Amino acid sequence: MSSLVTFAASNSPLDLIATDRPLPSSSTNQRLSAFLVIIATLHHLLLLQLNFAFDSYWSLESDSRMASAAAAAFSNSALLAVGSSSPSSLSLRPPPSLGSFKRCRLLSPKSPSSTPARLIVACSANEADAASKDETPIELRYKAFPTVMDVNQIREILPHRFPFLLVDRVIEYTPGVSAVAIKNVTINDNFFPGHFPERPIMPGVLMIEAMAQVGGIVMLQPDVGGSRENFFFAGIDRVRFRKPVIAGDTLVMRMTLTKLQKHFGIAKMEGKAYVGGEVVCEGEFLMAMGSA
Repeated sequence: MSSLVTFAASNSPLDLIATDRPLPSSSTNQRLSAFLVIIATLHHLLLLQLNFAFDSYWSLESDSRMASAAAAAFSNSALLAVGSSSPSSLSLRPPPSLGSFKRCRLLSPKSPSSTPARLIVACSANEADAASKDETPIELRYKAFPTVMDVNQIREILPHRFPFLLVDRVIEYTPGVSAVAIKNVTINDNFFPGHFPERPIMPGVLMIEAMAQVGGIVMLQPDVGGSRENFFFAGIDRVRFRKPVIAGDTLVMRMTLTKLQKHFGIAKMEGKAYVGGEVVCEGEFLMAMGSA
């Protein structure tokens, strides 16, 4: 006796057909049916799974049929299936089902004919962020550093003057704890003609001096008992220079108070200097307050 056993999952291409074979026993048949149900369910879930990326962006990869489905979902009749003559990038409004997202971009990067076509959908909660960087002029992309203390306020704290005042602006200050300041390095700085004429590089000792001055801004404040009159650079340890600083760089320096002995007027600080987010100099500093 032979029979035909057929299993079909809704919207699933999994069709298993067994012909010209005797039916297995009841228990085996139940196990086989359960196994097929599990396989079909997993297959169906894989077909429906959308791989969302971090926060507000994600990518969706599939074949041209999935591209057509995405086009219908986004209700954009101008969108063509990936692999046709569609443009490489389309900006469109997301459907209401995507909640608070403001704008989506549909990308169809070129791929070799041997690989499946790809569809990438990138969405953003901020409509401005969704625009391509190429669409924003470079002079409008970067914001200026904030100003907590300008150079006039710095001159009221530090005794240094031209050409040895090496701090242009304080961009963050935590009383009695730390300060972050910047030094705009320009070709007009008086040390460049001699260091070096063919390759202008900011001397390492001046980087250390600039960082010490940032430390002085912390030390000479009333929060740590400073007097704004007597401030001395007492020592340095574990100093490392990681990269050269050249004309046109902005040196960002952070000085953090790690130990303070008010009775002796001695403080220990840790400092790091950055250019473009990369450490160029670091070390430990010893500061002293009092008469010479």
